[in-house]
Amino acid sequence: MDALDTQRALTRTRITALRGALAARGLAACIVPSADPHLSEYLPERWQGRQWLSGFSGSVGTLVVTAEFAGLWVDSRYWVQAQAQLAGTGIELMKVNVAASTAHIDWLATRMPPGARVAVDGAVLGLAVQRQLRDALTPRGVELVTDIDVLDDIWPDRPGLPQAAVFEHKAQFVAADRRAKLAQLRDAMRAHGAQWHFISTLDDLAWLFNLRGADVPYNPVFVGHALVGLERATLFVAAGKLPPRLADQLADEGIDLLPYDRAPASLAALPGATTLLIDPKRVTHGLRAAVPATVNVVEAINPTTLAKCRKTAHEIEHIRRAMEQDGAALAEFFAWFEAALACGERITELGIDEQIGAARARRPGFVSPSFATIAGFNANGAMPHYRATEESHAVIEGEGLLLIDSGGQYEYGTTDITRVVQVRATTPAQRRDYTLVLKGMINLSRAVFPRGTRSPLLDTLARAPIWSAGVDFGHGTGHGVGYFLNVHEGPHGITPHLPPEPQTAMEPGMITSNEPGIYRSGQWGVRIENLVLNVSADTGTERAEFGEFLRFETLTLCPIDVRCIDRNLMTREEIDWLDAYHAEVRRRVAPLVTGAALAWLERSTVPI
Repeated sequence: MDALDTQRALTRTRITALRGALAARGLAACIVPSADPHLSEYLPERWQGRQWLSGFSGSVGTLVVTAEFAGLWVDSRYWVQAQAQLAGTGIELMKVNVAASTAHIDWLATRMPPGARVAVDGAVLGLAVQRQLRDALTPRGVELVTDIDVLDDIWPDRPGLPQAAVFEHKAQFVAADRRAKLAQLRDAMRAHGAQWHFISTLDDLAWLFNLRGADVPYNPVFVGHALVGLERATLFVAAGKLPPRLADQLADEGIDLLPYDRAPASLAALPGATTLLIDPKRVTHGLRAAVPATVNVVEAINPTTLAKCRKTAHEIEHIRRAMEQDGAALAEFFAWFEAALACGERITELGIDEQIGAARARRPGFVSPSFATIAGFNANGAMPHYRATEESHAVIEGEGLLLIDSGGQYEYGTTDITRVVQVRATTPAQRRDYTLVLKGMINLSRAVFPRGTRSPLLDTLARAPIWSAGVDFGHGTGHGVGYFLNVHEGPHGITPHLPPEPQTAMEPGMITSNEPGIYRSGQWGVRIENLVLNVSADTGTERAEFGEFLRFETLTLCPIDVRCIDRNLMTREEIDWLDAYHAEVRRRVAPLVTGAALAWLERSTVPI
């Protein structure tokens, strides 16, 4: 029995145990979301219950189990992966077209009989999702049970809280100290008429208190909550995570420490007739339920989320340096790759991950990857969230396209880049797809738009050249990016899957990925990604009467493989943009590399 067969057998055993626990508690169904008490994208091991139960290792998915049925709802990024990992487990793949789909809620609402009880752990259930479940199930006489974590009944060796130490973000990389950020937050609280504000999202905590950690894979954050008052603030973290000196310093600044599990009790102890500000999209139902009925609750986006996404001039300068160092690391990697390929060295997708990690690790201030590297050759590149494993990976042999999506966490910036490169030779069809994606990326890169434009509305600029060929892609074009924080950061995003709400307005200082793609299932995938920064556009006096306009400054500094381009599909303006971009890459990265890396950089940035 191989490792995959073993995992499938384990999954079947665990689903059977879950059904036994449901029957013992008088429950008709259980929902296991991909979530923790902080609604994080990447989860500490303690809250990886959906993966533990199903064996599906993708980062997003919702598992529903009843006495007769088990299904996993995932969007198109994970269909191929889920189909392979769920085969033989008894869990049915439920395909949805949108990442934030409520299809599993609709499924439950139409199949649960009146009087049925459906369980989901309220500690990890987003408040907004709880309301959707309540509105769908209650009119049908179905009870939603949120005070039970059924996983505790069947997971005997469940991991505890992560214990990594919390540390300060170095002062030279910080734009404002804690006192200034707390003062800014309290001004926003007063504007809402609130005396208290509760924060659970880990990147908001890290940003507000200028602290970092290693509790979550790839994101330098720590597990905690915060309750901020107008005079003092309380940070809820596991005991021993902060060194005594840092704890004393926080206390001197009006920040008290309490154990992590004291957060619900502190909410329950809030005085009546006061007002609490919470973000319904960034807090769980379980924590909201702890708030006394006598406390007035105001719901609005976390002020820290809006402040954090607009990088300061100080932060932007550091981010530009991170991009230069990252570009140098990639130049070293691609020089190695081309040399290894030319001499017939055996290269695997796993080896590519190792080499990129090693190149970045040699750069000053590197901390960790910013997400799991995606290295997909030919058909594997057609899975947007593919990840090579020891059990299943490709050798880079023959001809075709190699897609590499990777990124780094530096003390002074977060990077995320995708490049597709030619392996020996490409077909006309591959070059056509590559060029269409490049045209889409350039089209968005060259955009000029009014300040305040809702970010989802820009998505069509990248898709238009791809749509013109009757092709589309299932993921969004761009996500926000943090500053030595989460590689996926809200509230804005260039995607049709995000409502164009006021908080998605494009403002100076926001960083967004620009990553259109085309995926041919079983054949190849193309995605080209740069990070871009919102900056003021020099619109000239003729446009002054229409207000301020913004444009994108491209931050990422790595050549785009021109061997894959069908030049007949490129316009003169697009070629000029590409040549200018390559000149900038060469100017800024060349001083940081030598030898083979410098030769590769110069060769790869020759004007076309």
